[in-house]
Amino acid sequence: MLSYRHGFHAGNAGDVLKHAALAAALGLLTRKDKPLCYLESHAGAGRYDLGGARAQKTGEHRAGIGRLWRRTDAPGALEPYLRAVRAANPDGVLRRYPGSPAIAAALLRPDDRLVLMELNAADGDTLSATFQGDRRVAVHRRDGYEGLVALVPPRERRGLALLDPSYEVESDYADVVRAVAAAHARWPGGCYAIWYPLLDRPLSRRLERALVATGLRRILCGELTIDPRDGPGMKGAGMLWVNPPYTLDAALRDLLPWLARTLAEGGAGAHRLEWLVGE
Repeated sequence: MLSYRHGFHAGNAGDVLKHAALAAALGLLTRKDKPLCYLESHAGAGRYDLGGARAQKTGEHRAGIGRLWRRTDAPGALEPYLRAVRAANPDGVLRRYPGSPAIAAALLRPDDRLVLMELNAADGDTLSATFQGDRRVAVHRRDGYEGLVALVPPRERRGLALLDPSYEVESDYADVVRAVAAAHARWPGGCYAIWYPLLDRPLSRRLERALVATGLRRILCGELTIDPRDGPGMKGAGMLWVNPPYTLDAALRDLLPWLARTLAEGGAGAHRLEWLVGE
């Protein structure tokens, strides 16, 4: 399983996929004037110091956001994400990385809300401090699976829920599906995004099959492979979307091939974009 504290992995290729797709989805959702709610089940610390001991120990960000953030040839679907990263580093030196809560906060509007869940005490403290004074943000120190189901539907009735557990334990693969199915029963109009690492192909395919078996409709899968070689380690990442924003598939169709070429060594990456279930 993945050895996890997110500070070690902040800004890596898996983060790039997660945050670029999230930014694209929020950009589509905010085209409508009505307010929305963003919920996250495993919010982490919110922002990360790329010069800190954890990030420097792995250096994973160098092969992720480090390869992208100054590019001028990126597809348009990547720009909201890159703007958020550049805004976090206004002096032009890549020192800080905004996690998904910070990216969502940068893209959402004054009347939108963020509901962030984090069970880890240290990360929860950092998360609360990061968003202290931002009236849009509520931080909950609770289990993200339980919290997501308990806190929907939001009063706005519109919005997106991101589930991105660590997958340190194999049960996360089943728990994340159960949480989405239970939340969807309470909030069928919401958009749900499940991030997962490509560590073990049978596990990720089992996750797909379990989500399809729930009977939910409109399930989109997007994957990015940066290391096609056999062997241990993280090969890339994927996202499963239930009820994704309209035209998100078109945005990912532009985004994924470019990321595969740019992030993989020697341009040997691959991508996958597939509707697992239609209307």
